[in-house]
Amino acid sequence: MRDAPLNVLFLCTHNSARSILAEAVLNHIGGNRFRAFSAGSSPRENQQPHPLALKVLLQANVATRDLRSKSWDVFAAPGAPQMDLVITVCDNAAGETCPYWPGHPATAHWGYPDPSLVQGSEAEQIQAFRRTMHAIRRRLDLLVALPDERLQAMVLEDAARGLAR
Repeated sequence: MRDAPLNVLFLCTHNSARSILAEAVLNHIGGNRFRAFSAGSSPRENQQPHPLALKVLLQANVATRDLRSKSWDVFAAPGAPQMDLVITVCDNAAGETCPYWPGHPATAHWGYPDPSLVQGSEAEQIQAFRRTMHAIRRRLDLLVALPDERLQAMVLEDAARGLAR
């Protein structure tokens, strides 16, 4: 058993939808084994979590109180929590040059379509956010179910990348 929770950082471009959903869901289901964070490569000025992301999380009884959009620079700065695993959840962020992550965490890419791009009624847009949240949840359930020996630094990257298939 690990002494400390596994720190997982979810990255997306604006840190308003997919990465926010992933952070909230992993903190909800991860117990004492995981601690999730999220950030964006280029959040807009005054960026906030997407209201529909917050709405579907609340509908799923997932806490949203501490969620906020922020730059990934926050986690590359001195004194930031050291990450064990960094997962990009959008294709744009996956293709960008990431900052240096102290401790050389494992990395993986789990791509999801951007639910905020869905056009249509509010109900259709909410459904897009709900589908994305459930897709993220399926992978996170598998991550959380991994035995501790699969979460060790040398095998974590292979395990996380395997969950993307």
